[in-house]
Amino acid sequence: MSDRMNRRDFVAATAAAGLALGVGRTTLATENGAEAKPAVLGGKPAHTRQFSSWPLTDQREERAMLEVLRSGQWFRGSGHTVERFEKEYAKLTGAQHCLATSSGTAALLTVLASLDIGPGDEVIVPPYTFVATVNAVLLRYALPIFVDSDLETFQIDAGKIEAAITDRTALIMPVHLGGSPADLDTILAVAGKHKLPVVEDACQAHLAEWRGRKVGTLGTAGCFSFQVSKNLSSGEGGAIITADESLITKCSAFHNNSRPIGHSAFSYVGGCGANLRMTEFQGALLSVQMTRLVEQANARQQNAAYLTSMLKEVPGISPAKMYEGCTRNAYHLYMFRYDAKEFAGLSREKFIAALEAERIVASSGYTRLNREVSIKNALQSRGFKKIYSQAELDRWEERTRCPANDRLCDEAVWLTQNMFLGPRSDMDQIADAIRKIKANAAALAKA
Repeated sequence: MSDRMNRRDFVAATAAAGLALGVGRTTLATENGAEAKPAVLGGKPAHTRQFSSWPLTDQREERAMLEVLRSGQWFRGSGHTVERFEKEYAKLTGAQHCLATSSGTAALLTVLASLDIGPGDEVIVPPYTFVATVNAVLLRYALPIFVDSDLETFQIDAGKIEAAITDRTALIMPVHLGGSPADLDTILAVAGKHKLPVVEDACQAHLAEWRGRKVGTLGTAGCFSFQVSKNLSSGEGGAIITADESLITKCSAFHNNSRPIGHSAFSYVGGCGANLRMTEFQGALLSVQMTRLVEQANARQQNAAYLTSMLKEVPGISPAKMYEGCTRNAYHLYMFRYDAKEFAGLSREKFIAALEAERIVASSGYTRLNREVSIKNALQSRGFKKIYSQAELDRWEERTRCPANDRLCDEAVWLTQNMFLGPRSDMDQIADAIRKIKANAAALAKA
């Protein structure tokens, strides 16, 4: 939308686009639209109500937790709440098998261990993701190979994956970042050509779909997180879904100290294992939280689409695009790129601060994971130096340069999923705040 577009032009344009604007919306545009003074300069905040809190609960969660508490069956080995959740989640996602774990990180680690990913292996990962994706690889003493980001979608650039494959590549692990599916058509085709497994990191993508199928069901396995910020939450928790019965049996053994669920207490199988089980309390919370998941997902999708219809008309704001195969975006995050040049040189930091003054909390998102000192330190640790030559470790940095991701990390702005659970007027107010900031960007840049 042009800086000079007045309220009448805006109402006419949005009405022509089929946007439902009532009397309250028109009044809001007059009071808090582009003509108004930004809150950071003393004006009224654009957002007039509190965004939805998270997580959302009612008496159903209390009853479910009390049932587990009073039963005394707090451990999944003696209770049946986790088992019930696994069946419910498998049905919801269309998966044949589901195994609950103590976290999303535990889910990733369990699958990698069960696929025998280990020392000397290379795992292809995106540089724009939460560090847990990479930590799971490092914990197996495998080498994470970063493939650059697609600037338009925030996802791994699937067209660059094949060039990163070597004779040591053992796995491709795309992330459906923010709830939007990665380009699975391209990824699965490349994986099939090179006979490589694909583990979908769907930790942020509950109910997201690729061509009508739930993410996590298209690759070898899919991993989910139920950490407190996630769209389906139990504070901590995770899950693995797969169609491979042999793999889920191995996963069950690994996450239960080498004892598959259902076997005798001291019947050990496979190799090493760990205690990565979900508790009965977590299973109870998730079963209740799932009853709201579809309705919440629909609200997020509708509000996000509406917000995008407005923000894509604002020069300098580029909402993350979706691939053609994406039939549902879970919108754990609403992500867009910010171009300071279109905002009179207003820095991203000042833009976010101005948004927060409008009572719209935003984030600058992830940093350059391929350059993180903690990952470099891990690769220079004694264990990695025993497995990889110094020349290999020195080449790793050159191999994992990601220039598009560097730019993405400088331009990204996030809004969180709970902000998309309220009325459409919340979206109007977010758009109004951004227009207001843009109209006053020169003054804000000098402030």
